[in-house]
Amino acid sequence: MAFHPNLDPDLRAALENAPFPAFDVTALDAEELAGHRAQIHAMLAATPPAETEVRIEDRRVPGPDGEPDIRVRVYRPAQDGAGRPGLYWIHGGGMIVGMPEVDEAAMIEYVERLGVVVVSVDYRLAPEHPHPAPVEDCYAGLLWTAKNAEELGIDPARLAVGGASAGGGLAAGTVLLARDRGGPEVVLQLLICPMLDDRNTTPSSLEFTEAVVWDRAANLYGWSALLGDRAGGPDVPAYAAPARAEDLSGLPPAFVDVGELEVFRDEDIDYAQRLARAGVSTEFHLYPGAFHGFDVMVPDTPLSRRARETRLAALRRAYRL
Repeated sequence: MAFHPNLDPDLRAALENAPFPAFDVTALDAEELAGHRAQIHAMLAATPPAETEVRIEDRRVPGPDGEPDIRVRVYRPAQDGAGRPGLYWIHGGGMIVGMPEVDEAAMIEYVERLGVVVVSVDYRLAPEHPHPAPVEDCYAGLLWTAKNAEELGIDPARLAVGGASAGGGLAAGTVLLARDRGGPEVVLQLLICPMLDDRNTTPSSLEFTEAVVWDRAANLYGWSALLGDRAGGPDVPAYAAPARAEDLSGLPPAFVDVGELEVFRDEDIDYAQRLARAGVSTEFHLYPGAFHGFDVMVPDTPLSRRARETRLAALRRAYRL
């Protein structure tokens, strides 16, 4: 594919030196999608453990009412402590793939640099488990985290919810549920290039029919997996697609970022503006020349480092560190 003329020069150089392999998620049927997930799991299982003193533990916790238990992966500092900040994390993957281990390096960095306890949820995936299963799993995991904050070493008054891509959209949906169901209290929603709007009618959604990562066709595929025939229609709830929410008041402070060259650009800009207009303290960053997931795919460029440092700074402010 030809690169966009606005692509950041350092990102361009990295892509020219090591191009990403082409992969068309929309060509996968249900069996092939399951096989693709299995490949990801096998690759992660074969990856040597990170060299870190961070303690990592899997737990089984209650799922939504009447549903199976869910797995959470807990990351804690090497030294025992009480009253630490907490980060409840939701991984990405277009609603169709992913698991907590995909974000292991980032979670370890949060623990090592901020002294937080991270709880990362392994929610059920579409299309086998369409809405509301993913967001209800995420909310159930947040309830468990808040309820067990003392045992986890978390200060419940300093609990943030974050996620990237589909995980960012689920994080936004989870805090909407927390507001409407009376808790838990959240000090920050950290929404990294969040997937928010199933309607796919914004200029950026229409523009990026080709993209380095996650183009328009892939986005339509992910929303269809989550919502089926309802995707883009009139009866999609805000907990599935937070851009649909008519009332954003009363939500926790927000951090939203997105790349200039991605499908989610305009829906994220609009959501950040609407949060601010609703009285929600909001920080927003649009990264020039950046594609979806740039900081993960090409982590060592100046722009990628700046994005990660900006998120850490936002968490420090929210936690009063």
